[in-house]
Amino acid sequence: NRAANASNKEINIQWYIPSLAKPSNYKDTKVLLLYAYNTEPVKTSNIKIFSSMSMLSGHLWIPLARIISLREKLSNLKQQVEMLMESSKSLSSASEPTSFLEQSETWKIIPSKTPKMNVAKVHLDEETEEMAKRCLSEVKALLSAVPALSLPLTEIPFDVTLQSIASLEDMFDPASGCIITEESLFNWIISLFH
Repeated sequence: NRAANASNKEINIQWYIPSLAKPSNYKDTKVLLLYAYNTEPVKTSNIKIFSSMSMLSGHLWIPLARIISLREKLSNLKQQVEMLMESSKSLSSASEPTSFLEQSETWKIIPSKTPKMNVAKVHLDEETEEMAKRCLSEVKALLSAVPALSLPLTEIPFDVTLQSIASLEDMFDPASGCIITEESLFNWIISLFH
């Protein structure tokens, strides 16, 4: 049922790693990125007769070494974003006086078993912004239909949230796939596929 319905715009990413049985140079190994996305809600009752202009799919062969390198950079970027969020939280909580009663109420809060990823926009410092531009320029170069025309980014093309960076990190994990639904990130990625 999940495969036949999409209530919102989403990109589904899957990776295919061909057999590594034949000897090859690690740097020459390429993996297949398979993607499908819908630009409108979709409900499919019979896959054999279904056709929709709002659903598109495709594939790209990408060097495995570049994916691993990019994923490591995205992981570092995510850590930077998490640190920025923590420092901004501690600054805002330090500036607000808290009474003993409020503190004791806070201590009673039980964390949920499935924490939700933060979707608040993060204000980046100069160093993190440059790091993000480099990572996103590399994403753009890997996914662009015409990589030779892919110039480095001068600005970040979507709202940076912890969720958006985590989604990009998951997207470039060849051991799994991911679904991306954040609107500004979704729009940027599908613009690269055209």
